[in-house]
Amino acid sequence: MLSLNRRLILLAPLALAACGFTPVYGTGGNGGRLQNAVQVDPPSTQDSYILVREIEERLGRSDTPTYALSMNIDTSEAQLAIDREGDTGRFNRIAKVDYSLRNLSNGQIVTSGKVENFVGYSATGTTVETLAGEQDAQKRLMNIIAEQIVTRLYAADLGA
Repeated sequence: MLSLNRRLILLAPLALAACGFTPVYGTGGNGGRLQNAVQVDPPSTQDSYILVREIEERLGRSDTPTYALSMNIDTSEAQLAIDREGDTGRFNRIAKVDYSLRNLSNGQIVTSGKVENFVGYSATGTTVETLAGEQDAQKRLMNIIAEQIVTRLYAADLGA
């Protein structure tokens, strides 16, 4: 029984290779192809500033980019846990981001998509605590969105 399990473990990489699996950071993978090769559109809001910073932290900056990443960020806030007096005790911060990656040599869109997520924060403390919670939620949300975008870029078919 043990030798059967070992054979399956040894054959698993062959099965993945046969289906077209390429490691992100392996030869020909998108990790190496995108690293220091993506120019992210300049930020225009606090949310986009944080998002651009997070994406550049993951992909690096390039002096001679191959790709350009454009994003359209739509954020909103939902009130939760409203008490009898009408005071809100909790908020959800929601973000929806449309993105597109285009090849700078020919201007064609290589991949595009939409990601969305949310985070919550409490508003039951002092004004300072609520403001700190809101700012922390904004940073956490843009961090999550950046991770989703980069993961999708790594998984995309960027062509040859």
